[in-house]
Amino acid sequence: MEREARLFAFAAHRSIGQRRKYTDECYTTHLQEVVNILRTVNADDVTLAIGWLHDVVEDTGITLVDVLSCFGTTIADGVYYCTEISKPEDGNRATRKRIDAEHFSKGSSKSQTVKVADIISNVSSITEHDIEFAKVYVYEKEHQLSLLTKANKELISRATKIINDAKETIENGT
Repeated sequence: MEREARLFAFAAHRSIGQRRKYTDECYTTHLQEVVNILRTVNADDVTLAIGWLHDVVEDTGITLVDVLSCFGTTIADGVYYCTEISKPEDGNRATRKRIDAEHFSKGSSKSQTVKVADIISNVSSITEHDIEFAKVYVYEKEHQLSLLTKANKELISRATKIINDAKETIENGT
């Protein structure tokens, strides 16, 4: 199941030529990083599959129905609760990010664990490459993390440290 999810995600993201912001690496390097983080806590195959697929609905032409038909309800639900649902008409960025954080908080422990791994990956990258954006982003992720109470505790602890380190970097300007 994990292998199929990896191949599916690679095909979806590569078909649109998606690149990682700041580094211009193939976007699948982010997916690999998230899955590698999940492996450090011995995540099961379902969680790893969700990890590979966590951005496929949000970033590509793949729909949740596509994920459901290929991978079943459990994985589709996991992907759904990793996908932002806010729309521009919902309000400003702060409002949209609150809507999304609340949505993520309703997911299973598996989807929440994937979101925490995603936070670990993204906060590290944003802080390193765009300190001005990090001044907004890190605090959004701190709020999001506070709602992900069903996630793996070890990853929550790691994400908390990364966020605190990022906040220190922002405050010290280093």
